[in-house]
Amino acid sequence: MPSANLLDLATIDLDHVEVDRAELDQFLEQRGTFSVIDHLCHCDVEGGILVGVKTISEDDWWAADHIPGRPMFPGVLMIETAAQIASFDYSKHRIDGEDDKRFVGFGGVDKARFRGVVTPPSRLFLTVRLERAGSRMFRYAAEAHLEKDGALQPRAVFEATVLGVLL
Repeated sequence: MPSANLLDLATIDLDHVEVDRAELDQFLEQRGTFSVIDHLCHCDVEGGILVGVKTISEDDWWAADHIPGRPMFPGVLMIETAAQIASFDYSKHRIDGEDDKRFVGFGGVDKARFRGVVTPPSRLFLTVRLERAGSRMFRYAAEAHLEKDGALQPRAVFEATVLGVLL
């Protein structure tokens, strides 16, 4: 049975842009097609909870080939998107001193579950919550909720724990 939501999305403004793509680029190395987050709509640094937005479009680079005729947003890209949000938070808010310019790499994923199909056009809201941040590693709980036809689905379509490491 899925756990309770990491954050009640009804309590935040999902259209708000708190961190734009330009600021994300200051802390993330991914570019081009792998700049998968549109922006962050919520960033609670003290609570360690961030919400990123990913617009799912029929024109996305993966859409023509990931199940032709029935495009589905790949689960691995949901994991990547959650990992980038976690990496942003760790890089911007959890590292200091000599480590602030080191690369934050993907360390793994635990307990990944996919509980729904994400198809264009829609928006995906990915919430991450800090579970542990050490001097070289981090762990965040992650989940994604789908907004389709203007309605936000209450059940998460994706849940996992993402791990990262300073390289």
